[in-house]
Amino acid sequence: LRSLANQALSYSDQLIIDKSLKGWKEVEYEVVRDAYDNCITVCNMENVDPLGIHTGESIVIAPSQTLSNREYYMLRNTAIKVIRHFEIVGECNIQYALNPNSEEFYIIEVNARLSRSSALASKATGYPLAYVAAKLALGIPLPMIKNSVTRVTTACFEPSLDYCVIKIPRWDLAKFNRVSTKIGSSMKSVGEVMAIGRSFEEAFQKALRMVDENVNGFDPNLKKVNENELREPTDKRMFVLAAALREGYSIEKLYELTKIDFWFLNKMKNIINYYKKLETIKDGIVSPDILLGAKQVGFSDKQIAAAIKSTELAVRKLREEYKITPFVKQIDTVAAEWPATTNYLYLTYNGCTHDLEFPGSFIMVLGSGVYRIGSSVEFDWCAVGCLRELKNQGKKTIMVNYNPETVSTDYDMSDRLYFEEISFEVVMDIYNIEHPDGVILC
Repeated sequence: LRSLANQALSYSDQLIIDKSLKGWKEVEYEVVRDAYDNCITVCNMENVDPLGIHTGESIVIAPSQTLSNREYYMLRNTAIKVIRHFEIVGECNIQYALNPNSEEFYIIEVNARLSRSSALASKATGYPLAYVAAKLALGIPLPMIKNSVTRVTTACFEPSLDYCVIKIPRWDLAKFNRVSTKIGSSMKSVGEVMAIGRSFEEAFQKALRMVDENVNGFDPNLKKVNENELREPTDKRMFVLAAALREGYSIEKLYELTKIDFWFLNKMKNIINYYKKLETIKDGIVSPDILLGAKQVGFSDKQIAAAIKSTELAVRKLREEYKITPFVKQIDTVAAEWPATTNYLYLTYNGCTHDLEFPGSFIMVLGSGVYRIGSSVEFDWCAVGCLRELKNQGKKTIMVNYNPETVSTDYDMSDRLYFEEISFEVVMDIYNIEHPDGVILC
């Protein structure tokens, strides 16, 4: 504290000392209010990482997974009281610190504007927050605004999700020589990815592959166990955690070191247990049940191949023989309560039917993925320019991308939007389902 105070006082003559809430849960709500005092909460999100790590540096899941019903409504009611008290018309992001051992909580931030979290909430739920906020600023009441995703309900419906969404930041710290790889209350990430699945394990492993194409998923062989890295997180903490689970660290011990909730740690342990199960297989011949189970917890063909000492193409061939292929699901914002007309799609193995028909004659455009140093918004503009030109020529388009910060992943930019990995396996799966007339790389 003394060294921090010395640093601070060398720049300024005043110093603010706050109470430390390190290790508490961090939860966010996106709230919308119109000029007539109608309020709804659009999305609630929970940080997998505890408080002490900037929300832009944290892995975030929507909807929250570890809150009790009582906690959820306590924070929701507070969010509505706050937006009413400040008389905000439009959209507001509220961040909370919640004591994991009691119902004590603090409001740590109120942003009466569209933030990075709002962009994530908008893409996660399919609820067009910016569009609705602009209409509200013009004095139009929420019940008068049509939900442009369902085209049946109004913007006064609170989205309910039958899937889960995970955001993971991307750091490019390896490009710098003298930069600390520790993550904390200052933000170092340069981009983020968003993955959608029907289970935490499925979405989590997808997201890890999206962040870095050289990673197979929640891989316990990438890093060595290091308790200091678990206690003071770095950009590679998740792989240290995977190695620790593999080494047999108990969930209790890992909670003590990381303060990541038991629920998340148990889900991560499920993935490592499945790794061990795959590694016992001899001769590279997997039964249909084990292969389907692996796909349902988010394993890629390449990841399965590495575990059973086979090749990605051999696993793909086996999977096609067993007729184990993904199903296309729609993000519908109302958990199938109303029929959805949305073109906002993802693939999952935790399903039994496709949500829509595949008439063919589309052109498939592959986006540029996560923002990184040297590849940012200008590459997304190439994808958007491509989609617009194809539309001008009367062609129907499919967009494949997974970056929630981009324009190309707005649902009205293309005829069909797949929020999916850009890998050989996934692109081929979509290609085999949709049978497009052509594929364009951006």
